[in-house]
Amino acid sequence: MAKSGPTAKAPGPIGVAEAERLLGATGKEAVELYARAGRVAKGHARRGVHLCGVVNAKSGRCPEDCAFCAQSARSKTDAPVYSLMSEDDLFRAGDRAEREGLNCFGIVLSGRGLRSRSEVDRLCRVYRRFERAGFRFRRGLSAGILRRGDLKRLRDAGGQSFHHNLETARSFYPSICTTRTYDDNVAAILLAREAGFEICSGALFGMGESDAQRVELAIHLGELAVVSIPLNFLSPIPGTPLERQNDLKPEKCLNIIAVYRLLLPEADLHVCGGRPRHLAKSSETIFSAGASGMMTGNYLTTPGFAPADDRRMIKRAGLAQRARPDR
Repeated sequence: MAKSGPTAKAPGPIGVAEAERLLGATGKEAVELYARAGRVAKGHARRGVHLCGVVNAKSGRCPEDCAFCAQSARSKTDAPVYSLMSEDDLFRAGDRAEREGLNCFGIVLSGRGLRSRSEVDRLCRVYRRFERAGFRFRRGLSAGILRRGDLKRLRDAGGQSFHHNLETARSFYPSICTTRTYDDNVAAILLAREAGFEICSGALFGMGESDAQRVELAIHLGELAVVSIPLNFLSPIPGTPLERQNDLKPEKCLNIIAVYRLLLPEADLHVCGGRPRHLAKSSETIFSAGASGMMTGNYLTTPGFAPADDRRMIKRAGLAQRARPDR
């Protein structure tokens, strides 16, 4: 099992020390950083912007104690609480994503994992309905730590992408979550890959981690050969342990995007949570800084931008959405 640390080698065209320094870039150096990252990202730009969306399919009462999460049972928030949506409601959410032309659509469930056969059965039926309907988005799932047999069933039913964020560096993770370990998360990713899923795993920045720990995580994602990496930026939610945490500025977010592009030149980098709060006035800049995609529509418990508005923004940036496969 890969274990990154301060002496690990960076996988991209810059080293660890330079990456840590560039995360603090300002002024002319920051402009040069974005231009450098943009040049590395040109291949992604030619393929177009990847748009993904999610449905909050099962919400609240999660037994994990992740300090940032509104759905943790240990948080005191007004996040909605409901069990897994019906098969028809999940299909309607997928139909909406298809009509919006998304490249990937993820079904997201709160909780540690799927603990009943009926939940697995329902998701399998939904994936088969997506396939029969000819939906062209990649079929994603975020459902915590799953068992080998359930992963195989979901993959055989048509699931394609498994999302499970590492969230932060190994060295900082115990400050964020104590109900599972960093290695639990890595094991979940490896098991899903073994079952045939493409892996989507990334980070949540702004929780109090250092720049060195941001680089540490990037290196480990490279070691794990993760090809789809969501970059989330903390929007502190009242009632969570991190409700007063607020150490991000738009410039820092752009620096993170650019440094991750230089460290992980082949990966798809998707700007996801926190974009409305931190990057609304810098929306088009995320692509020149190295991003290759973004989440559109609402997030799990917070609002986002409408897909039509995001498409207009992509056009203003002189780009186009990534083509979807023909069925």
